[in-house]
This record gives sequence, structure tokens and C-alpha cells, in this order.
Amino acid sequence: MNRSGHAGGWQLHAQLAQDTHPVAHLGLSELRLMDDANHPWLILVPRVADAVELVDLDATQQAALLAEINLASHALRALFKPHKLNVAALGNVVSQLHVHVIARFPDDIAWPRPVWGTATAQPYSPEALVDRIQQLQGALKQ
Repeated sequence: MNRSGHAGGWQLHAQLAQDTHPVAHLGLSELRLMDDANHPWLILVPRVADAVELVDLDATQQAALLAEINLASHALRALFKPHKLNVAALGNVVSQLHVHVIARFPDDIAWPRPVWGTATAQPYSPEALVDRIQQLQGALKQ
């Protein structure tokens, strides 16, 4: 959707497409799994053309995005029982609006630091990727 409510003109940034795998097509956003098995890490990308900041969404879209962040957070909490959920919209490398939802644990490779730049990403094996996406899709339905 663009700001007028239509999908025209929106497309997933090439870097996000390269670094993530599709999990679900939500009302506003594409829900994607970061290809880094170090962390259970979801990314929501609102289908709004030219959206860079949260303020680029209208009030209805902001509310929808918050509901989708909650959905992703509940799925990660149900599956992984994290110590903390990190939720962030940074966009310093990829300006297209996207929100990270990351399950964190005191024994994870980056704790207590941010996940960015701490350790080399560990891509999922094909089998683990299919398993993780199926787990997430199941958790989203609950």
C-alpha cells in the first residue's frame, strides 16, 4: 500500500530481499525471517511506497504496524521464551521502513550488545530454514 492505500509503487528493497526469507503476508507488512540463525529475528516491512520513517505512515497504518509488531513479538515469545525482545526501526543501511523484532537471551552471541556488527551472520541450513518458517507460521495462527 502507498500512502493512499494502494500497493502501487511498493517493492521490497534488494538488500532486504537478499538477507531475509518470507514468512507471511500480513495486512500491512511483509513478515520476513532474517537469515541469521544466531538469533530468532523477524523483520516487518510495511508495503507503503516511499516510506522511510514511522511518521511516513498515516495513523491507520501506524496502528496496523503496531498490531503486526505485537503479532510477531507474541510469536517469538511463544516459540523461544526470550529474556528480552528487541524492537527497532533503524534504517541506517537500508532506508526502506522496516522493523526488527529480535528474541534475545543472556547467553546469545551478542548479549547484551545490539545484534548488528557483533558476530558474523550464520545462514540457516535449508532444512533449518524450512523448520523455522513452519514454526513461525504456526505460532502466528495462535
